[in-house]
Amino acid sequence: MFLAKLVLDGAFAHVRRDLADAYQLHRTLVRFFADDEASPPRRFLWRLEADAGQCAVGAATVLIQSAQPGNWEAIENLEGYRLAGQKDVELDALLRRGRHYSFRVLANPTVTRAGKRYGLVGEEAQREWLSRQAERNGFALQESVVTGSSRLTVKQSRSGHRMTVDTVRFDGVLTVEDVGKVHDVLINGLGHAKALGLGLLSIAPLQS
Repeated sequence: MFLAKLVLDGAFAHVRRDLADAYQLHRTLVRFFADDEASPPRRFLWRLEADAGQCAVGAATVLIQSAQPGNWEAIENLEGYRLAGQKDVELDALLRRGRHYSFRVLANPTVTRAGKRYGLVGEEAQREWLSRQAERNGFALQESVVTGSSRLTVKQSRSGHRMTVDTVRFDGVLTVEDVGKVHDVLINGLGHAKALGLGLLSIAPLQS
């Protein structure tokens, strides 16, 4: 798995546009994971590490997690975007059953009723959603705290309609119970709206 860190300079108008609209930011990031305009992009997850409004006047950080490295040569032609670092993480060495890890995830907690998806409101419901995700994806929550929430509004390119997505940031400590499932969720993400910068699960081992 590859981890990359990008720094975006809000002094550029096109960067401010990207920071103001998660869909536009995703379209820009796709350039680093598609071989050409006709090819579908390789799978990647991303997360903006601060609220867009706070970033628009300064530097913003974007984290990217992917099974394959990005084509970072392309970033040299994109003003206001800079690769601040990339590393290859060996998941077989990182993941150990029973080991504790600190984690962060920005997600879209939802529930489906009568075939329609609804955003969950209230920390209790949101934390219960995360517990269900943990059980489904091979880890147990030792601690989990809601450390931020916001609402994304993006313009859908085909219809032109506005779409609103509620987001919640969780931080805490988890324990790996099923290495294979945790491996998969690190690559594939957690929950919905991944193209909008949601679902990237970051983990770091804690000292035993």
